[in-house]
Amino acid sequence: MAVTNGDDSHLEQIGLKLVSTYSLGYFPMWSKSYGIQWHYPDPRAIIPFENYKPSKSLKPVLNRKEFEIRIDTSFDEVMRQCAKPRHPSDGVWISEEMIQVYTEAHKLGFAHSVEAFKQGKLVGGLYGMCIGGVFFGESMFSLESNASKVAFHYLVQILVKNGFRLLDTQYINENVERYGAIEIPRTEFLEKLEQAINLDCRFNWDGEYL
Repeated sequence: MAVTNGDDSHLEQIGLKLVSTYSLGYFPMWSKSYGIQWHYPDPRAIIPFENYKPSKSLKPVLNRKEFEIRIDTSFDEVMRQCAKPRHPSDGVWISEEMIQVYTEAHKLGFAHSVEAFKQGKLVGGLYGMCIGGVFFGESMFSLESNASKVAFHYLVQILVKNGFRLLDTQYINENVERYGAIEIPRTEFLEKLEQAINLDCRFNWDGEYL
């Protein structure tokens, strides 16, 4: 996934290759030691839509509309915030090269962000790849309490309202488990992927959901 700076046609080709690779169930992660590696986990973590329920503590935040939610207005900044380590000891798995390629996929209409703003400032959000009826969740960040949780809440609503079938979260961890993530065998994931990938779904939002 090498990038040649300033070559827009080359970037577009790589962006389309990224889309085709996701369609087969692979996704990239970067490390300082090995560069970009393609992952194909077994088991695979997904979040069934029916499993997600906003927590009791989140409901008042939603009702008060503490955050202004936008989609696709600050994709590059969302990725750059997600690329920052949460703690000094954390590793980094999003490189500048990946930011360029995903931003190109965003320009092509395949990568999207959900953003939480407060007083005009971006304070939380998430991004991922969107192909057919599948959303491949990549990462989220929060600079204010509950900001990323509210962004995720709206992500689920956007996906359900627009007929998406599959929300991929790659690996299981405590963060995604709180949203209802489960692990399934890779063979089952690929079956679900095949059923959903060719649907004609749109990542649209009318600004109303709670």
